[in-house]
Amino acid sequence: MSATPIASPAGHEALGSIPIELWLNTFLFGVLPYIALAVMIIGSIIRYDREPYTWRTGSSQLLRRRQLMWGSLLFHGGVLFLFMGHFVGLLTPHSIYQHVISAEEKQLVAIIAGSVAGAVCLAGLILLMHRRFFDARIRQTSTVNDNAVLIILFVQLMLGLATVPFSLAHGDAEVMLRLSAWAQGIFMFQPGIANYIAGLDWPYQVHLVLGMLIFLLFPFTRLVHMLSAPIRYVWRPGYQIVRSRKLGTHHG
Repeated sequence: MSATPIASPAGHEALGSIPIELWLNTFLFGVLPYIALAVMIIGSIIRYDREPYTWRTGSSQLLRRRQLMWGSLLFHGGVLFLFMGHFVGLLTPHSIYQHVISAEEKQLVAIIAGSVAGAVCLAGLILLMHRRFFDARIRQTSTVNDNAVLIILFVQLMLGLATVPFSLAHGDAEVMLRLSAWAQGIFMFQPGIANYIAGLDWPYQVHLVLGMLIFLLFPFTRLVHMLSAPIRYVWRPGYQIVRSRKLGTHHG
């Protein structure tokens, strides 16, 4: 009498048989979000505690001030709108708003509002980049860090705007609901959240990865000033008072 082969339990595959794409998807969208959030929060706290005098923009405000004013106004206004839109849109459960607005209608509102805010933000960023890269005096005072941040933000904005045609093609709001489930699952410590992102069009995936990269870089760049009353940035004076930790002097 021949023995009946015992089937392997579902999910107990040999490690070597798991595709590299699945490993990569799990790491990027199931592990990296927690690493990025931890680095951003802990790194910002440590920097503020140990390097409080570096918690500033460090911008050259006295040079080409008019272009700086308009660029900053457009960029920061657009960023604030985009941040709040992403925060509320992704983290609000569908069960809360479904009695007021359908998922399809919510997606259309998000596409229109996000496109307008993204275009405004992009216009401001282009002004800031032109000022920093094409003014010789400002270029000399800029660091590699400053330039890299502007370029990364530019690419991220372009990726965000690149998702608009793909979102319009998914009129059933399936992608929006999957992204919302993924974002909410992060804070609910839900296992298997990376599955929500698997198979999405590449602009969404690259946009998410670059966003997490920005979180990772956040404590080590001038982006930390966003945590310090960003609205006040628009009405700040044309100078900054910075106290040197070593000398205890003031620099205008």
